Amino acid sequence: MSMSTPGPERVPSTVKVDKTSGQGKPPAAGNKPGGSRPANKGKGGGKGRPPVKPVKVSGGRNWGPIAVAGVVVLIAVGIIGYGVYASVKGGRSWEDRAADIEGIVNYREQKNPAIDSQEHKDGPQTYLTNPPVGGAHNAVWQNCMGDVYPEPIANEHAVHSLEHGAVWVTYKQGLAADQVDLLKKRVEGKDYMLMSPVANLDKNVSLQAWGYQLKVDSAGDDRIDQFIKDLRLNATKEPNAACSNGNSTTGPLQAAAPAPAGSAGS
Repeated sequence: MSMSTPGPERVPSTVKVDKTSGQGKPPAAGNKPGGSRPANKGKGGGKGRPPVKPVKVSGGRNWGPIAVAGVVVLIAVGIIGYGVYASVKGGRSWEDRAADIEGIVNYREQKNPAIDSQEHKDGPQTYLTNPPVGGAHNAVWQNCMGDVYPEPIANEHAVHSLEHGAVWVTYKQGLAADQVDLLKKRVEGKDYMLMSPVANLDKNVSLQAWGYQLKVDSAGDDRIDQFIKDLRLNATKEPNAACSNGNSTTGPLQAAAPAPAGSAGS
């Protein structure tokens, strides 16, 4: 009796059959490898991207940068304005700058011959002001290369120094030492400057240039520096005249001794 060879085993089909039509349906796309991804359910987003949130813009204006810019502009305008002012003021004449010093007296405006005279005369002279600011004087000037004299000097020599452009700083005899030291710092070592005490001075400090005078109560007064700055050398009546190799002694000028009797015509 012959035996038959068994046939190949049947594999169940994966195709589903529609019960109504009897036709098979393909497997769902989601079950296939590499099938399309489900659609993004979010609003406004692209395929596979999260939704973009709208940026909120504040309705108010940011005044911080505007305020800073305004301050910068004001500072710049102030700097430019001050530069223009300083330039104009710096171009003024020394006479105009001197006139701005509070309390200064300009004797040149008086046109007084007793003060304006530049004549050289021997012996003691009489002056209209104390200390003098000009007038006839001795032919020898007082050394004025930053010299500080501890005792009064002859007016006749000092006036000649003023003619050369020096500023003569004087102070009342007996002034406190600390006040005298403040004056010394302005004079010592500076050419066309000299300093000495004066008897019977009506103010603690008095400054002289040719034709100008300023009297103050304290050696710390800022006007002293302004006077020196504006009038030293500028007020000269003999530009480029020397302030060295002159008289260096203190004390009043002595009258010339009378000629011996019988010497006339000899």
